[in-house]
Order: sequence, then structure tokens, then C-alpha cells
Amino acid sequence: MVHFLHPDLSPRTIARPDAQRDAPGHCVVQEEASPYSLVDICLNVLITNLEKLCSERSDGTLCLPEHWHFPQELADRFLGVMTWQGKLTDRTASIFRGNQMKLRLVNIKKAKISTAAFIKAFCHHKLIELDATAVGPDLPISDILHGLCSNSWLQQNLQCLLLDSTSIRQDSRLLFGQLTGLRVLSVFNVCFHNEDLANVSQLPKLESLDISNTLVTDISALLTCKDRLRSLKMHYMKCLTMTKPQILAVLKELKCLFHLDISNHRQVQSDLAFHLLQQKDILPNIVSLDISGGSCITDGAVELFIRQRPAMQFVGLLATDAGYSNFFTTQQGLRVAGGANVIQISEALSQYRDRSCFMKEALYRLFAETFSMQAAMPAILKLVAVGMRNHPLDLPVQFTASACVLNLTHQGLARGMPVRLLSEVTCLLFKALKNFPHYQQLQKNCLLSLTNPRILVDVPFDRFDAAKFVMSWLCKHENPKMQTMAVSITSILALQLSREQTAQLKDELLRAVKELLAIVKQKTTENLDDVTFLFALKALWNLTDESPVACKHFMENQGLAIFIQVLETFSGSAIQSKVLGLLNNVAEVRELSSELVTKDVVKHISVLLHSTAMEVSYFAAGVIAHLASDPQPWVSCDLQRTTLLQDLYVTIQNWPSSSCKMTALVTYRSFKAFFPLLGNFSQPEVQLWALWAMYHVCSKNRMYSEQSFCSYYSTGIEPGTLQLLCDIQEHNEADPQAQQIAASILDDFRMHFTNHQRLPLC
Repeated sequence: MVHFLHPDLSPRTIARPDAQRDAPGHCVVQEEASPYSLVDICLNVLITNLEKLCSERSDGTLCLPEHWHFPQELADRFLGVMTWQGKLTDRTASIFRGNQMKLRLVNIKKAKISTAAFIKAFCHHKLIELDATAVGPDLPISDILHGLCSNSWLQQNLQCLLLDSTSIRQDSRLLFGQLTGLRVLSVFNVCFHNEDLANVSQLPKLESLDISNTLVTDISALLTCKDRLRSLKMHYMKCLTMTKPQILAVLKELKCLFHLDISNHRQVQSDLAFHLLQQKDILPNIVSLDISGGSCITDGAVELFIRQRPAMQFVGLLATDAGYSNFFTTQQGLRVAGGANVIQISEALSQYRDRSCFMKEALYRLFAETFSMQAAMPAILKLVAVGMRNHPLDLPVQFTASACVLNLTHQGLARGMPVRLLSEVTCLLFKALKNFPHYQQLQKNCLLSLTNPRILVDVPFDRFDAAKFVMSWLCKHENPKMQTMAVSITSILALQLSREQTAQLKDELLRAVKELLAIVKQKTTENLDDVTFLFALKALWNLTDESPVACKHFMENQGLAIFIQVLETFSGSAIQSKVLGLLNNVAEVRELSSELVTKDVVKHISVLLHSTAMEVSYFAAGVIAHLASDPQPWVSCDLQRTTLLQDLYVTIQNWPSSSCKMTALVTYRSFKAFFPLLGNFSQPEVQLWALWAMYHVCSKNRMYSEQSFCSYYSTGIEPGTLQLLCDIQEHNEADPQAQQIAASILDDFRMHFTNHQRLPLC
């Protein structure tokens, strides 16, 4: 049974997996902050593996295993999730043939399926609701009606039919008359004519009708159903030829109406609502009235109308001059969709999620209201996300929404937002970038959102696509502020990409390395160690981490000469550690390490090895360890190599314990680069540095985060590493300090992974 107390009437949420999450209020926040339900997880797994789980018919369509049977509620939800994910096609819709699925509430919104697939999959079920909004052109309305009417049960029992924005074949007739059980019908934005309205008005049980933005010129046919029509939506009726007195005369006869929507685009400047408000003997039972976009509407006229109808619960006043008096904030039980304050705007975003003209108006008002927002408002951010998702190709909506996202998540506000919601919004921003690749202000807003630490570090999104976008922006030579942001984001994203992803960047990676080196060179020439300079050094350091391709780009684009110039220009430990960190990355690449054995490099690392800044000394020692481990490049200067190794050993002996504190937390993707050093028993200095480094990283990450510590031990220390550590511990000629550190690492590993089956026995 359909209830009419809520102006949206609820049928639009039929079989939608996102219905709960779209609803405004704290329930949305709780939903977003909670784990996915077990049912949703299972359905997602089923849909992801549908091809594997199903067999294939001779016509190429899928067939469920014979013993599978889904109860009605689960079947409806399964279909809804498939539709939501865009997985409903002719091939997959076939699983709903037969009786293994019991469907009642069917949602195929925006699905691209054929008439034949629709009839075979759905028209034999005992449906009471069907949402076929904006389905593909291969399934026109006439074919939907023909399929539904082929089932006598559906003719008498189908109650709700949503056909918004669905196509019609030219010269075809819409025969609704056989659907005698229909209570709710929506044909918004459909080629629906006067004769169609006359046909629909004769349906014996029709209670709710949406004819918004149709080709109807005369609504007189509604008088046929005046005694049963409870809800009428006629938003943006651009083709009406009736005079205002004629329209009002029809509306005056619709005495059973609970909900009336005569909203319009602001640009139309329709004063129909103005004249309706002057009527005293009209709409006596009205509960919800939507007159958004109407002209000449005043607070006084609306207030008087509502006072004469005390049962009213909702009024739509967005894009009008009304809604600003105290009456609208003090009237108990009255919801207002308007632009006067955040509460009204929130209601407008909820009510008009499918109407782009009002969505952009509400977002514009929201941007102004939230410019100095101090409190996190997840429910409103969710409504912004719904607007973005529902209007992906509307530039004003996407642009204004991106600006609202910035207002709602700036500084610390993102901390009060559920991660899942932030993830959805971030993904929608990137979708907007793909749809509007040349709109720079939208790109700037997306870039600004990524500067938020909460989003950049904690929120799941496609970091590969983000890196490509940010690196492309980096090379546009925009204003200095935007360049700084692009550089800082690159420095963080670089660490979040896998080695494989970094290699896939190809052209973007080359251009980014060149641009970052150009920034470093320019700042060094200007003797300017500003934040952009520091971020550029960090970005290069992170991009070259376990990336031979990036290291090669660095060396081929005069990176070494530029970094030597940096060392000769600046003396700060923050700069020196970043330069040496990158040189460590290059030194780890065997085919490039020999290019670092130069007079300038050796001179600087020899001096910096004795730096009082622990992290500088540490990274200088790392460069020496990697370079000195291969004697080949030192053939002409072996004496110098021997001196460096001796100096390295003495320096490590003088370091505090490997659990000592450095200014910055030292991290590695893995210990893969340490393998050659750990097995180098002929050069104990090199082996000692690698062990000291490994134990320092693990112990400091244990202090910083137990999760990080476990992660290092479980992913960084592979079986081969464990065997090397055991070999060091047992080797007769190994350095005693090296054996002690190796034993400490193994003891910690055993303590946290006592059941690790691959742990070798030492």
C-alpha cells in the first residue's frame, strides 16, 4: 500500500541498494561509518564471480546452478546491486529467468538491456513495482508495456511503474489501460501526450502521477481521476497551453490531493504558484506543496497559505524569494526545501537529487553557507555525493559540488567524516575529471581536495589515476601555489604506488622527474629552500624508491649534477637527508650505481658520514655501503674504497643503538635491496650497515605502530632474508656486532610470528 505523507512518496527508492545511504540525517552517517553488511559482502562476491559460478546457455546467456534458489527479498536486492554496479546486461539478466529467483520489486534503472532480455527475465515474475528509469534505447516504453501486459497477473497487480527519461519509438502508442492495478506512475521527461494522459487518468486505482517535463498541453483529463488522485507532480510543464485560470480550475477540483508539485525552472518565470497561493478554496487536504522556481512568491503569501492548511508538512521554496521569515524556522513539523539556511538547503538536496536545475541552485547556496564551516556535516556531504553521482555530465553541478566538497572537508573537518563517504566523494571527483578533462577550475578543486592529509593517507581511491592526474598537472606550469600543491601530493602518492604501478606511469613519470628536477635546479640557483623545494626533493626521493625506471630518468636528466649543486648550496640536515635518500635509491640499482662513483659524490658522502645529524650520517653510510659492495667501479681507486669502508665501520660503531631516534621515520617498501649486502661476508662493514638499518626500521616502526612493525616483519622479511640472518648468526667469521643484531631481529620475528611455518631453524 502506498502512503502519501512524505512528498517523495518513496517509490523512487524501490529496490535501490543505496536507498538507506541516500537518506539524510544521522542514519546515513551511521550507515557510512559501519562495515558493509554480510549480505552486501556476499552479494558483491556473487556478482564479481558470476561468470565463474554460472553455466552458459547455447545463446550465450548465463544460467544459475540448478540447486540455487533465492528468496524474494534477497533476489530483489541481488538485482538492485547488479543494476547499481552496471552489471545488468542481456547476458547476466538471464539468470532471472525461470523460478529460481522470486522478484517483486525490480530495479533496472539505467540498464542497457534489450526488449527480448527484459521480457524473458522479468515479465513472468509477480512484480508489484518496476523502476525502468532511463533504461537504454533498446528497451522503449512501448515494449516495456507490451511485456508487462503479456502477464495477466501483472495487469491486475503491478502497483508502481517508473519510466522517467525512457525512450519511445516514433509513432508508437502508450497503452497503459490494461495495467488496471497501477497506483503509482511516473513518466517524467518522456514524450507523453494529451491522449496518453487521458488513457492514464482512467486507470481505476491510480493515486500518484508524475507528468513533469512531458508534452502534455492540457491537464483537463485529470478530472477523470479527481476522486482518487493523491499526488500530482507537474514540474516544468513547458508545453501547457491552458490559461492560468483554466489550470487553477482543474487543480481546484482535485480535492483529494495530498501532494502537488508545480515547481519550475527559475528562468521560465512562471507565476502559476503566485496565483495558486491567492486561492482560499483550493487544495483543502494538501500536505506537501512544491513551488520552487516560481516567480513573485513572498513569505507572507506562503505563510498565509500554510496557516490556512495546518496539516502541511512540506513546502518547496528553492529559487524563490520566500522562506526567509522566522515563520519557516519556528513552525513545528514543517520541512522547507529552500536556500535560506543549511537545514533548508539540506532538504532541497534531498528532494531534488534527480533535478539538475535545482541541484545546482542548492549546491550554489550550500557553497555560500559552508564557506567558513567549523563543524563536520557528513549527512550533507552525502547529499552532495548523491547529486554528483546522479548528474555526472552536468558541468555546473560537478563544479559547484567539488567546491562544496572542499568547504565540507577543509582542514580538520575531514576527520569527522566516515572513510567510506570520503572515498565515494573522492572517486566522484576523479570521475568528474575524466568527464571534463579541460575544465581547469574543476581540476584545481580536485587537486585541493587531495591536499587534505585525511583523504590522501587514510581514504581508499584509485591512487594510480590520481598520480597520473597530479603529475600531468605538475607539468602545466601553473601559478606557484598550485605547483606547490601538486608537488606535495606527488611526494605522498609516490610512496603509495606499487613498483609495477610506478613503472606503468611511463611518460607521466618521465615528465614528472624532469619537472621536479627543473624546480630543484631553479630553487637552488635562487638559493631558495622554500616548501616547494623541500617537497620536490621528497617527491624525487619517493618516486625513485625501488623504481629503476625513475632512477634512470633521474640520472639521464642531469639529476646527479643538480643534486651535487644542492649539497654545495645548502647545509641543512633536512635537505641533506633527502638528497642522500635519493642517492641511496640510485645506488641500489646495480646498473646505475657505478655512475655515482665520482669525485664529487665520494667527497660529499665522506664528509656527511660524520654529520652530527643521525639521519644524514645514516643515509651517507647507506650510499657508501651500496657503492662499496661492488669493487668493479673502484678498480682505479681501491685504496679510497678501503678507507671509506674503514670509516663506515668506525662510524657505525660510534652510532647509538639501532633503536635510536632520528628526526624522520625511516621506512622501506621492502628489504629486497639489502639482500646482496646481507650475504657479503667479505665486507663486514657493508653487512653491518644493512643489519643495523633493518633492525632500526623494524624497532622504530614498532614504537610508532605495532601494525607497521608486524607489516615489516610479515612482508619485508621474506624466507630468503630469514635464511641470510640465520647464516650470519651461525657464520664463524661474521662480525660479533652483526651476529648480535641478526639474533635480535630473529628473536623479534619469532616473538610476533611463532606459528610462521617458513621460519628456518638456526
